[in-house]
Amino acid sequence: MSRAGQVLASSRPLSWVNTAFPFGAAYLLGGGGLDVAFWVGCAYFLVPYNLLMYGINDVFDYESDLRNPRKGGVEGIVLDRRIHRLTIWSAVLSNVPFVVVLAAMGSPLSNLVLAISIFAVIAYSAPVLRFKERPFLDSLTSSTHFVSPAVFGLALAAARGGEVELGVTVVAAIAGFFAWGVGSHAFGAVQDVTADRAAGIGSIGTVLGARNTTRFAFAAYLVGGLCLLALPWPGSLSALLVLPYAANIAPFLSITDERCEEANAGWRRFLWLNFVTGFLVTQLLIWISLR
Repeated sequence: MSRAGQVLASSRPLSWVNTAFPFGAAYLLGGGGLDVAFWVGCAYFLVPYNLLMYGINDVFDYESDLRNPRKGGVEGIVLDRRIHRLTIWSAVLSNVPFVVVLAAMGSPLSNLVLAISIFAVIAYSAPVLRFKERPFLDSLTSSTHFVSPAVFGLALAAARGGEVELGVTVVAAIAGFFAWGVGSHAFGAVQDVTADRAAGIGSIGTVLGARNTTRFAFAAYLVGGLCLLALPWPGSLSALLVLPYAANIAPFLSITDERCEEANAGWRRFLWLNFVTGFLVTQLLIWISLR
């Protein structure tokens, strides 16, 4: 793979939509339109944001990635050491113009949300902070990576004249999404329990163990569904969308630490399940907008 290809691959193209879609949907639901802010925000959260998030991760996790049999495909590449500096610079330089423009179009509140979002992305993998190695904080930070673009979308829409009320509907939607993110990260940590312990890396998985972490993730999904039930009809139908995620990890509820790598099958299904869920959420949003 070429140098440019490796840098681009480190941004996890399969996951681009997971951050661009929440921003775009929230911006439109918050009263924004298909204006410059919408397209700039979608473009930012599609590629540069993911390059910053995953590129930094690939650089500072290089040694552990070399020993990780999951790396080398859709779950991330092993970034050549010779292009680590190029990856960092590409991430920074691709982010700065977008951040400047989005900040100029926003408000103090939307800029605060954007700053928190970027901090969470950097803090997760960067040396010293390394939130990914701080049990429970790792899952909370990872969920922030995906929920904060949606919160920023609402804040930016409000800054540009949209009508956003911080009521039960907004809080329930964000809480449900956040619980989904926590559960998803926790389950992702299950497959690496043995390897992380051997490497001396802390995570929610190494603290709770494979079985309890999977059960924690299962409970988080159900909590997310309960939060979404608080949405007005037909938005409450979104609560049903957590059920496939819960069903996906149900076979691993009794998994042992020794068999933790078997959870990778569920994690791979999770990656593709996101696309199905995104399609269904889109249909639901269209239905709501036409009412």
